[in-house]
Amino acid sequence: MGHLPFDIAHMLAGSLVLVSFAMLYQNRLYSLLNMLAVHALVLALSVAWQAYIQHAPHLYITAAIALGFKAIVIPIALKRMVFQMGIHREVETVVGTGLTMLAGIAMVAVSLEVMLPVTSGSDPVAREDIALALSVLLIGLLMMVTRRNAVSQIAGFMSLENGIVLAATGAQGMPLVVEISVAFSILIAFIVIGIFLFRIRERFDTVDDRALDRFRGEH
Repeated sequence: MGHLPFDIAHMLAGSLVLVSFAMLYQNRLYSLLNMLAVHALVLALSVAWQAYIQHAPHLYITAAIALGFKAIVIPIALKRMVFQMGIHREVETVVGTGLTMLAGIAMVAVSLEVMLPVTSGSDPVAREDIALALSVLLIGLLMMVTRRNAVSQIAGFMSLENGIVLAATGAQGMPLVVEISVAFSILIAFIVIGIFLFRIRERFDTVDDRALDRFRGEH
């Protein structure tokens, strides 16, 4: 097979970075949640491929969790939440989309510049995948920081966590117990965040964090 396994692994990891930029570009919640589902789907494919080339069957369970919960259950639940709560459908940002995209590009450049020299002695697949995973993680963090709406911030958090999973699987995987623990932790966190959002909506009639600033008297 030659370099084909490495090329496919890098293509899938790079695709995850591209979908992260697509999420960063979205200005409507439903489109953002659709991209979140695609993000999880690409992650599932990447983890499944890593399971194949590493001969690590337990990673197929991780891929199934990513496909079932992150690509299907969570996006559908968030869409229902947006609809039932009547949340404003536009994604409100702290800065313009252009500046946010430029910041994302800078983060990818920093990730590659920092991680590639540090991991020069590592496995070729793990080396580049970890650098790309750090890019996904930083773009997810950027999304959380630059979005005002709580639902879009959750999408950023999920994207960030996908980057962590990509890094862990690229570095010869995680123990199965840890993976299941992470999956259930994310599910529990999602439930808590959902309850939290309903409480905010009930109390302030909005999930825009600027309303909380006004309530505190900062604006």
